[in-house]
Amino acid sequence: MRDASSGLLNYARFSGLLASCGREGDLRLGAALHAAVVKNPAHFRLCASRPWLRHVLVAWNALVSMYARCGRREDAARVFDEMRVRDAVSWNSLIAASRGAGDALALFRRMLRSDARACDRATFTTVLSACARAGAASLPACAMVHGLVVSCGFEVEVPVGNALVTAYFECGSPASAERVFHGMAEKNVITWTAMISGMARAELYKESFSLFGQMIRTVDANNATYSCALLACARSLAAREGQQVHGLAVKAGFEADLHVESGLMDVYSKCGLMEDALTVFRSCREPDEVFLTVILVGFAQNGLEEKAFELFAEMVGAGNEIDENTVSAVLGAFGASAPFALGKQIHALVIKRCFGVNTYVCNGLVNMYSKCGELRESVQVFDEMPSKNSVSWNSIIAAFARHGHGSEVYQLFESMKADGAKPTDVTFLSLLHACSHVGSAKKGLEILNSMSSQYEVLPRMEHYACVVDMLGRAGLLDDAKSFIEDGPFTDSALLWQALMGACSFHGNSEVGKHAAEKLLLLDPSCTAAYVLLSNIYSSEGRWDDRAKVMKRMSEMGLRKDTGKSWIELEKEVHSFVVRSTSHPNSAAAVRCV
Repeated sequence: MRDASSGLLNYARFSGLLASCGREGDLRLGAALHAAVVKNPAHFRLCASRPWLRHVLVAWNALVSMYARCGRREDAARVFDEMRVRDAVSWNSLIAASRGAGDALALFRRMLRSDARACDRATFTTVLSACARAGAASLPACAMVHGLVVSCGFEVEVPVGNALVTAYFECGSPASAERVFHGMAEKNVITWTAMISGMARAELYKESFSLFGQMIRTVDANNATYSCALLACARSLAAREGQQVHGLAVKAGFEADLHVESGLMDVYSKCGLMEDALTVFRSCREPDEVFLTVILVGFAQNGLEEKAFELFAEMVGAGNEIDENTVSAVLGAFGASAPFALGKQIHALVIKRCFGVNTYVCNGLVNMYSKCGELRESVQVFDEMPSKNSVSWNSIIAAFARHGHGSEVYQLFESMKADGAKPTDVTFLSLLHACSHVGSAKKGLEILNSMSSQYEVLPRMEHYACVVDMLGRAGLLDDAKSFIEDGPFTDSALLWQALMGACSFHGNSEVGKHAAEKLLLLDPSCTAAYVLLSNIYSSEGRWDDRAKVMKRMSEMGLRKDTGKSWIELEKEVHSFVVRSTSHPNSAAAVRCV
């Protein structure tokens, strides 16, 4: 270097190039710049007596950071070990590249032994971020770092406090996060947002709403805050609170923010307010595939499959972008009465867009074909899948169970285990359904007992409902009644409803009446229980009792669900409801019949 100014300029340019390589992931250029360091040892020598030490150190730190950002942790550590002089940035860059909390904490302890005074707030936030990524297992480490934060006097630093709050939530200790929050002398929008989000994820929804209310009175919320508040509303199915947050977001000017719009659609969808969700979707300036996926899932979850199909066709016809998630969402809307021709068209679209390599899309196709009664196509899609996961195996097992092929279900279960896929609770639901359809009650009970003992899968209420259905189909109604009363879900309306349905099929009025009465205690709004009781009383000639049941049902505003059917005609889906004349061609249809 000829003079000091040119030397400083070269160091700055070199560091800037390395930073750019790290951001862009350009390892090739970064390695070439490293080679320049090796070839010019005098120029890049780290020596405490050098007047330009700070600028040389910045260049070396940039080299460590570049390798770390490019995912080359070993190379970053090698460069770090070659450095005779280090500062906080050197340590922080290597800690940030750690593979896990253990690695990060080991480096942190090494840093403390080497030069504890080098720790700065970035050191603590980096270590705490590593603890957060590790989850509950790193809670003791998080508490240890917290103690060092206090002893080093960094508890007054807002970014450090924010990192502690986030880490404690991720480690599963919302109480510790709350203590840190209340102990912070100063809080910013990130602090409040972290608390609102953390409480929502910890299912402490009341606390999350309370914090949001406190925040908007003291700090200006940002788009992330509103998104987190909407997350709490969606998870707790709080429609009224969701509408209030919506109003505040509009007032604050965030109604057109992508994250807020997505959160609003999620809230309204989960709360069953699909008209409101669709209004938000229609108001989006540029509804992308993510928004379309959210609204399609909402329609499917709310039983509005027809609306899902119409919207999907509209978006595809308008040239809107769709991706694998969008296709998976619309495939998830297919039920037994869905139009098979539409499913074939979606499959053709999958082939055209090369989505067939996506495991989740293929899983959706397997389910779609089986629900439409086309088991052969389900098997073909499954066999041609480039890769399979547990969901894939569950889908094909469910397909065979749905079609009553019990022996094939058991064979597929063995193949699933041989393939290395781990059975899940959904797998056992399909196995129990198969046992129910083939009338193998003994086999079903064996499967239920093996879930926790052999596969470490805890049976859920749905599994017990399958067993009740299985015993009921086999005519073992007294056994089914005892199974419910002796089991862990004796207060489950789902189980008593399953037994009640079996009693209705077999005409067992004694057990059926018992099941219906139990069900009405648990769910007074269950229409099916009133209908069954009225039928039982009618068959026994107890007309006064039947009249009382029907009167009570009427007083509660309940009525028997009406049947519904679909038909696809000239690429348009038409739905018909029993006794309804709302369809424009209903009169002509009746005349034809």
